[in-house]
Amino acid sequence: MNGSPAYRADGAPVPREAFYALACDPRRSVVVEACAGAGKTWMLVSRIVRALLDGAQPQEILAITFTRKAAGEMRERLDDWLQAFASPAMTAAQRARELRDRGVPAGQAEQLAETLAGLQRRLLDAGRAVEVRTFHAWFAQLLRAAPYELLDEIGIDPEGELLQDMDEHRSEVMRRFHAALLRDSARREDHATLIAQRGRSQAAKWLDTVLARRVELALADRAGVLEDGVAPAVPEGEPPPQAEVSNAAWRDSLQQLAAALSRGGKKARDAAAALEQALALDDRQQLYEAVWSALFTKDDAPRKLGEVDGLDATQRALEAIAERVHQHESHLEHARLVRLSRVLLGVYADYKRERGLIDMNDLEHGALALLRDATLSGWVQERLDARIRHVLIDEFQDTSPLQWHALHAWLAGYAGAGGGASGQRAPALFVVGDPKQSIYRFRRAEPKVFGAVREFVVEALGGCVLECDHTRRNTPEVLAGLNAVFGAAQQAGELEGFRAHTTEIEPAGTPGLWLLPPVPRPPAAPRGVAAEPAPWRDSLTQPRHEPEELLREEEARRVADAVLQEIARGTAPEQVMVLCRKRAPLRLVAQALQRRHVPHVAVDDAALIESTEALDLLALLDALVSPQHRLSLARALRSPLFDASDSDLLELSRRAAATGDWWAALAGYDGASAALQRARTLLPAWQAAGRELPPHDLLDRIVSQGELRERVAARVPAAQRAVALASVDAVLAQALELDGGRYATPYAFVRALRRRAITIVAPDLGDAVKLLTVHGAKGLEAEVVFVMDADPEPPRSENATLLVDWPVQATQPRRCAFVYSESRCPPELAGPMADEQQARRREELNGLYVAMTRARRRLVFSATEPLRRSPAQANWWPRVEGLGSPWIPAAGEGGDGRPEPGRRWRCCRAGRAALPRPCR
Repeated sequence: MNGSPAYRADGAPVPREAFYALACDPRRSVVVEACAGAGKTWMLVSRIVRALLDGAQPQEILAITFTRKAAGEMRERLDDWLQAFASPAMTAAQRARELRDRGVPAGQAEQLAETLAGLQRRLLDAGRAVEVRTFHAWFAQLLRAAPYELLDEIGIDPEGELLQDMDEHRSEVMRRFHAALLRDSARREDHATLIAQRGRSQAAKWLDTVLARRVELALADRAGVLEDGVAPAVPEGEPPPQAEVSNAAWRDSLQQLAAALSRGGKKARDAAAALEQALALDDRQQLYEAVWSALFTKDDAPRKLGEVDGLDATQRALEAIAERVHQHESHLEHARLVRLSRVLLGVYADYKRERGLIDMNDLEHGALALLRDATLSGWVQERLDARIRHVLIDEFQDTSPLQWHALHAWLAGYAGAGGGASGQRAPALFVVGDPKQSIYRFRRAEPKVFGAVREFVVEALGGCVLECDHTRRNTPEVLAGLNAVFGAAQQAGELEGFRAHTTEIEPAGTPGLWLLPPVPRPPAAPRGVAAEPAPWRDSLTQPRHEPEELLREEEARRVADAVLQEIARGTAPEQVMVLCRKRAPLRLVAQALQRRHVPHVAVDDAALIESTEALDLLALLDALVSPQHRLSLARALRSPLFDASDSDLLELSRRAAATGDWWAALAGYDGASAALQRARTLLPAWQAAGRELPPHDLLDRIVSQGELRERVAARVPAAQRAVALASVDAVLAQALELDGGRYATPYAFVRALRRRAITIVAPDLGDAVKLLTVHGAKGLEAEVVFVMDADPEPPRSENATLLVDWPVQATQPRRCAFVYSESRCPPELAGPMADEQQARRREELNGLYVAMTRARRRLVFSATEPLRRSPAQANWWPRVEGLGSPWIPAAGEGGDGRPEPGRRWRCCRAGRAALPRPCR
């Protein structure tokens, strides 16, 4: 161990043994802030084991996490441990050592060794399991026991179906919203004004935001702060700020300025003439705009008109008025959107009630209302007291303020001596997380909530705060780069609370941080020189390549070559991970790896509707129920199910030219190829079956009779075979699962599937390179990690947004403000907007931390030179550029980093990994 103290308790350094004794003590409330690779989930599950040993029943333990996947992994780890502890292969001495590792004193560990061996049997005999739930699953459980009166008051159907995806319902909700506007002339005028000023696309973006942030808007409206989100510049009923320019004092001042300007140069005389014309106008708005145009450029910069008495003062006064005008117009726009949002949210609530739907926000809002209700909170707390003795929460940095306040409403009843207002002993609370890994602000995660729970556990529950900066994952070389990057960021004031990480892993002896040569951007043509025209191409045979796309493809090729080079050094493919902020560059890397025959898999959940195999099946169903869909029939014929050639389709098209009916042409094509003859036999039979069978049974028959799995497996490259087969299985599964399998016809099923953003989980390929977004890589690790697109273009300022100012301590947002342009927000919102942008920059740093800490031994960055540079130190590449070693590309077998033509690389497993070998 090296560097600063790795373990702390309440701010003071402690030995490792004391740290784990505190962390795993089931009777103590604890908050653990632990770095990546410190074993946070290990501590949480260890504490569950300690609680069971302490006599807690399984159902008295509630573990909360954020995803079903994480909950499943937690259950799996607990089950594996209990099975290992019960195994005859584990000796009593080994069990005692396991207990000592989990903070049990040596003497007590020997006494509890036998009890540990019997834990699995005890849980099996009890017939109950430890409750491991997501926040939303726990909220749903609470609401199932809530009185109907409360649920009706907050608009929740207790028997409602959980709405997983809003996209399918958005069009119907918006249709009802527009119908409501037609019935209300005032709101119709608000909507028309919004579209006239901002356009339909920006208005639609705002309305989508209303649906996405409906809980914040509802809470702010209920608290009476929504209408004041953007304060007015003038009291209600008074003239707008620009009217000031038309008063007598301003007119006299402008007349004098025009006279002074008329004695200057040409630009000054032009401005004087413009002022004279402006002063002749009677309309106040036109007068203000004309005066502004005379003294300011189109970019709103003061015109340089020479040294003229009164010019600077007038321009400064006009700028002050312009700020007030902007504030006033922003207030009017905000008020307009508040009124429209109330209509939209009312329509959406009615729609859910009619359809018997509830969404995730309803669960959070309902749980908060239940736990805060003055009458019911005591009853709820009594029920929870009787059931729960231990609460454990993982990844707490991903908690939203709403989730925290719901949890706080329950636990605050125990605050104080003697169990506080509840009079009961508080459940032991264990919270673990790492604010440096908070990267889910788009899901309302707020890392400041972690600070709030720290204070609560210490002050209200008498617990302690533990901090661990010791990782079991990264080598010293990787940590050296990590500590340098984040130490520099902390010195620059970009973050606080970072402490240098330590490890006991032996040095690897090679650099931990590497840099691929960045892809250079061709120099731009000089100003005034026309760019060289693109060469002529046949658009039917040659795709168009945008210059930016070529640069991104080049970066993907370099990453793929480096991956191949790393595998050639002996690293197993499954120990290589490629990360990126977005999915698009990963698709380019996947194509490059496929050309190099490197097995790879996209571990992130992918959209089912983007899968080639799924689209082939949907095209077939389309063709069966709608034979006139020629494109669907062509795709089905071209798919592995029939494997028709291009010449087959061209001949079929020629035969159908007379009637325009491909289906009839296929049925009458006696001399067809084997592929088309197969289609002539199978398609009519499946079409007849489709009139009688439900979608799943029809698909099952197609897959079986058509030998689809076998044909896909034979057609698809080996590296992509498992993913392709998983897509076929996913379509069959959706025929049963989609809306409870309610769709009785293939036509309805296809339409429903196309409307949904359904994702499929990629199969777990044990010997493939993993391609993930940074968000998808959380909780994972690999020997070698490539981080690509590390120097992207700076993001544009957001338009048509909702600024939410929600202090962690507040029970509702302090402000919700509709803002058209973040780069020019109302003056009053400058402070909250600066805080929001600072939070985004901090999350960008958190993303870099997550990416860097995935690598155990080697971390490789790649980048494409951006067209425009971000502010200093904003992107990841400038932070690591001076710290990494240059990666020297090695020519591959073919001289360009690729295998020789005709050769195919495969990874042969011998122990952990073996060198790839070419096979004929």
